[in-house]
Amino acid sequence: MARHAYAGCSEKFITGTASDLEKFRKWAETVPFTVRNPLFHWTHLELQRYFGVKELLNPESADAIYQACTEALQTPEYSTQNLLRKMNVELVCSTDDPVDDLRYHKQTREAGLDIKMLPAFRPDKAILIEKETFPQYISQLGEVAGVDIQSFDQLLEALQNRIAYFDQQGCFLSDHGLEQVYAQDFTNREVDIIFKKRLVGEKLEGSEARKFMSAVLYHLGLMYAEQGWVQQFHLGALRNNSRRMLQQLGPDTGFDSIGDFEQAAALARFLDRLDTGGKLAKTILYNLNPRDNEVMATMIGNFNDGSARGKMQFGSAWWFLDQKDGMEKQINALSNMGLLSCFIGMLTDSRSFLSFPRHEYFRRLLCNLLGNDVHRGELPNDEKWLGGIVQDICYRNAKAYFGF
Repeated sequence: MARHAYAGCSEKFITGTASDLEKFRKWAETVPFTVRNPLFHWTHLELQRYFGVKELLNPESADAIYQACTEALQTPEYSTQNLLRKMNVELVCSTDDPVDDLRYHKQTREAGLDIKMLPAFRPDKAILIEKETFPQYISQLGEVAGVDIQSFDQLLEALQNRIAYFDQQGCFLSDHGLEQVYAQDFTNREVDIIFKKRLVGEKLEGSEARKFMSAVLYHLGLMYAEQGWVQQFHLGALRNNSRRMLQQLGPDTGFDSIGDFEQAAALARFLDRLDTGGKLAKTILYNLNPRDNEVMATMIGNFNDGSARGKMQFGSAWWFLDQKDGMEKQINALSNMGLLSCFIGMLTDSRSFLSFPRHEYFRRLLCNLLGNDVHRGELPNDEKWLGGIVQDICYRNAKAYFGF
């Protein structure tokens, strides 16, 4: 949305009161100006792969394309399930808060759908103690978990209850969207005092908040390992930068940016604490600042222990880096510092059922990088061997890693 406004489009035509057709027309006006932005590629890949539209989207073609796509979407062939089948999707994971009842996951399972829909555990609201809504959220979590949360131990009990519930619904991984990992020294007694202080509305010192977040992350890591889950960390977003748009639209509406937070030292301490105790789950690290590519690529090497192929993963280029240059840099850093052949490949978190051509985008970039290496004589011209590695990265590695 920010890039749409970048081109001079009023918010009325993005999230505002304009009709769907008016918004589409405005987007069609914007698309020609997205040259060299991945939105240009994604827009046309989605139109072509799903709807067979091969002409460029612009003001002249907008109405005809809108009409053709609208008519197609009314047919059974374009149901959500069939859109997923068209892209050969086998499994989709949503991102769910611990308080979610997961009713729709139950419904899809009871319906016997051939494409699995599974939850992922996202407990950020139970970690970010400085948020204004934290006390109210803890009350809600306690109600859902059946625990009267008045202490830190009771918070952990509630989180454990929800992890068990999610596990029963097929969940096998967690996800965290944080500025950075927290790994300060703490005692449970200290954290309990801090937690109770916050519940009654008292303001915390910065060091107190970091101790609390460090403690919750550590104990969650123990729970994930015990449950046999994969833990994921998306690190480095500076969120809600525009107060004007935060007040107008609310949080997480497209006004975030890359942050320049320090990552390495705390991340190493966090992973080492779990590893030393033999409680480090399979872990995927995603960074948003490209300066941290080599940090992440080398960090995973510290904690691979031979228990699983590629147990520690440097996750695919994420968010602002989910484009040609960003993905190539992530792949190159992983290739130079680790083993590309063990990589579990592309992750799309665009929250759109039409976003799967982004996986094709990734496959094309990967094959292009390897093909150029062959052309330069840096890799042997062995299509069977290299093709097998591509298939591993794009499908088989992830299937084995997550135990699908």
